[in-house]
Amino acid sequence: MTEILEVDLLAFEQSTGAPRRAVVDGVRRSLETGFVYTRHDLSDDLLDTAYGMLREFFELAPEVKSRFVAPESHGQTGYTGLLVETAASSDVPDWKEMLNWGTSLPMGHPLRTRYPHRYGDQVLPEAAVPGIAAVLTTFHETIEQLQRRFLRVIAEGLGCHETFFDEMTTNGATLTRAIRYPAMAEAPEGGSSGHVWAGAHGDINLITALPRATAPGLQVLVDGAWVDAVAPDGQVIINTGMMLERLTNGVIPTGIHRVVAAPGYTGERYSVVQFAHPTPWTLLNPLACCITPEHPQRFSGMVSADALDLVLYEINLVETARRVG
Repeated sequence: MTEILEVDLLAFEQSTGAPRRAVVDGVRRSLETGFVYTRHDLSDDLLDTAYGMLREFFELAPEVKSRFVAPESHGQTGYTGLLVETAASSDVPDWKEMLNWGTSLPMGHPLRTRYPHRYGDQVLPEAAVPGIAAVLTTFHETIEQLQRRFLRVIAEGLGCHETFFDEMTTNGATLTRAIRYPAMAEAPEGGSSGHVWAGAHGDINLITALPRATAPGLQVLVDGAWVDAVAPDGQVIINTGMMLERLTNGVIPTGIHRVVAAPGYTGERYSVVQFAHPTPWTLLNPLACCITPEHPQRFSGMVSADALDLVLYEINLVETARRVG
């Protein structure tokens, strides 16, 4: 497969028979690249409002933004500054800053008790940008539901019941991330020392949703070549992560991607993405339907929390174990 296809999530949900099967087939074929474009019902107004408030936050002075760092959260909530996250395959930090948020669970909930840095209180810059917490919480919940719906298409394509992913993503450790990529001319040595907006990597989660960004820059690896990926109007990009690759025994590969400034582009870029995670105690055993004599089992079982913690270390987000200074 050498082409990222366009599908329609709403057609899957509103159709039966051949039209529904066509969406499932399109997703299955497109995800051989690790990517697919899908139509959706996300409000443009909600996305525009979120971007406006996020821009207001990121334009604040560094000392103000630093008040919203969440110590020992490993980048799972709050602000992460420039030159911190580093692609696992690189020793040069990405040229970006981030704001991260998810969902808190009540005190005493077993998930919060066992995984406090996944489900603790969210650190959002409400004091600096009044009203932002409500907007970003609504945004998170809306995209999370969109991803859960899209996972039903993937489940059906695997031969599972469409609700296969519902249980594992209910109270999952799903994370939404707003990213500001400053102009490359502002990077150390003007970017000549190897800094890029985001180095080549795969995501650790099940799937990632990428609504429209404010500028091009996303590139995806397809058949060994980097291809520009810009979702058509009214669509979002879905890419696959390592946990889905493990669950499907490699039938669905991890989508490898990077973010680089286009030749001649001198501005900054904003993007908001969401990583759909299962609950941390989910056991990522390869599905029986994905194991055949021609496709023997490639992966052992692994607990979701352990897989995530390993990647957080590799990408330089564990505060007490930075491999890149």
